[in-house]
Amino acid sequence: MPTTTAISVPEIHCDHCKASIEGALAPVPGVAAAEVDIPARSVTVTYDQAAVEQAILVRVIEEQGYEVPAQ
Repeated sequence: MPTTTAISVPEIHCDHCKASIEGALAPVPGVAAAEVDIPARSVTVTYDQAAVEQAILVRVIEEQGYEVPAQ
């Protein structure tokens, strides 16, 4: 069953950030959808907890160069 979570990413500020993060999360096995909300500076991810842990989602975002504060 899919789970949806919001991950705070305070450094999000533009369309490049949106494309970078969404593009990195899309191919992750278990991720059904990832949507960056620029004004809210967050990423909403719908994923299968049996296939991927939230910690991996955070790591993928951090690998794009964004700091993710403790959730």
